[in-house]
Amino acid sequence: MSIALEADGLHHAFGRTIALENVSLVVPSGATWAVVGESGSGKSTLLRTFNRLVEPDAGNVRVDAQDVRTIDPVALRRRIGYVPQSGGLLPHWTVVRNVSLVPRLTRLPDPTQAALDAMALVGLPGNTFARRYPHELSGGQRQRVALARALAGQQQIVLLDEAFSALDAISRAEIHDAFQRVQAELAFTAVLVTHDLVEAARLADTVVVMRSGRVEQQGPFDVLRRSPSTAYVQALLEQAERSALAFSAP
Repeated sequence: MSIALEADGLHHAFGRTIALENVSLVVPSGATWAVVGESGSGKSTLLRTFNRLVEPDAGNVRVDAQDVRTIDPVALRRRIGYVPQSGGLLPHWTVVRNVSLVPRLTRLPDPTQAALDAMALVGLPGNTFARRYPHELSGGQRQRVALARALAGQQQIVLLDEAFSALDAISRAEIHDAFQRVQAELAFTAVLVTHDLVEAARLADTVVVMRSGRVEQQGPFDVLRRSPSTAYVQALLEQAERSALAFSAP
C-alpha cells in the first residue's frame, strides 16, 4: 500500500490556544478521508499542514513519503489541489481562466484544454460555462469550478476545507455526486474537512473525529457507529442521527 499523506506527532499553537496536540495520520493513496469536529477542533489547521499553509511547531508532515519541509511551498501547492470554503476564485477572471491557472503555472502543453477537461468532469460543459465569470454562477457551480481547478493540473492529492458547507441542500447533494463520480474515475487522494458527520459518512472511507486539537477516534464510519471510543464521538453520532431523521421526516 502506497502512502499519500502522513502526519506524525504534530503539535501547533496559536498563542496560548493549542490547535494540534500529538496528531498522527497515515492516508493511503487513492483514499478519501474526512476530518470532522466542531469549530476550533484543529481540523483545518491539520489540513493546512499538508500544503504548508501552516508550519507545525513540532512533528513531521510527508507528502508521497517526502518531508514537506524539503519542498518549496509554491511547488508543493501547485502539486496539491486545494478547495477552500469560499472557493477562492478570482472574480475578474472567466471560469476557464480560473480553472487553467495551475496548468499554466506548471506549463502543461495545453492548459486551456486541461481546464475544459476538468470542467467537463465536474459537470460544467465548456460551451456553456467557459466564458462566464464567478458572479454569474450559483454557489454550487462556483464550488464545482473550484473543484475543477483543484484537478486541472493533474493533481493526485486534493484537500477540501469545508468546501461544501455553505451550499443549500440540493446543491450539496449535486456536488457530492459530482465529487464521488470524479474521485472514482481519477482515483486521487482526498482529505476533506467538515463539521457534518453525515457528509463525512457519505463521502469518506475513513472518518477522523477531532476535539480540542486531538484525534478522538478514526476509522470507517460503520466502526465509529458500532463502537464509539469516547462520549464525544457518541454525542456526534447521536446528533448526526437526529439530523438525518429530521431531514427525512415527512
